[in-house]
Amino acid sequence: MDLSAVKSITDPQSLAQGVQSSLDSVTGRHIDLTALQLLADAISGIDIISITVNIIVILIIISLAVVAARMADDMLKDCLPRVAGKVDVKMDETLQLMIRRLVSAAIYSIGLMLAILQIPQLHSLAAALLAGAGIASLAIGFAAKDSLSNLTSGVFLAIFQPFRVGDFVDFKGDFGQVEDLTLRHTVIRTWDSRRLIVPNSVMSTEPIINWSIREPEIIWTVDFDIKQVSDIDRARDIIIREARSHPNVLKDQEIKVQLTGSKHSEQNLKLYFHVNGRDTASDTGCDIRESVRKEFEKEGITAASGG
Repeated sequence: MDLSAVKSITDPQSLAQGVQSSLDSVTGRHIDLTALQLLADAISGIDIISITVNIIVILIIISLAVVAARMADDMLKDCLPRVAGKVDVKMDETLQLMIRRLVSAAIYSIGLMLAILQIPQLHSLAAALLAGAGIASLAIGFAAKDSLSNLTSGVFLAIFQPFRVGDFVDFKGDFGQVEDLTLRHTVIRTWDSRRLIVPNSVMSTEPIINWSIREPEIIWTVDFDIKQVSDIDRARDIIIREARSHPNVLKDQEIKVQLTGSKHSEQNLKLYFHVNGRDTASDTGCDIRESVRKEFEKEGITAASGG
């Protein structure tokens, strides 16, 4: 076997020169293969062994970071409640969740930086970034301002707690339960099992009704429109009776019905009652409305259109 021929095939530099000579002889003129020459030079300068070692080290670092983050999360999940109980510090589920996620994010960040440092070509880039740290920080801060805003807002939400995981809230017309608070967003599960994914920066600036922040007990109202000729006192007695018979209505609290409007052909009665939580209030109101409507029909009380 001709060793020189084998060398010409395995050596990128010789291969490029061979292709150049073949093309020149076939076409009868010189064709510039500068790009191929540059590619050959680049390939010849690659150290396959060094790259393979770096890839293996990077994979090991990433794997260790993932394992360390999970171990730290499990440890904090077990230790934080006990520590809070021993030192008598107010640390509920929401704050504990945020602490665990901050620690995990820090571990992942350290792992990512160590992995990047295994790439020699990025060493000079890192030195340049350190030299221009001021300008770089401004550029990065501007580019990631939304993400940083969500992160900062998430930390503030966990510390000051306008709502907590498990609280029932009204947000922009949607009622639901706070299901999760991450470093970036808040998850609200609505009454119809939809998930609202809201950025933390929005949650920290928009008005929110928190039905669980003080006491779960709330006052709920239901409107009844009846014809003007109907007996108001009789209608009021029926409404109070049906409300009092519902199992979700708190019997030790006042149940009342007020006349809140009167037009030429109809009048409006509003029922006020207490229930133990916003999550049951709407269903309770619908049940009472249905039972009252049936009793009105039995008693000959005519409901107005829509009442």
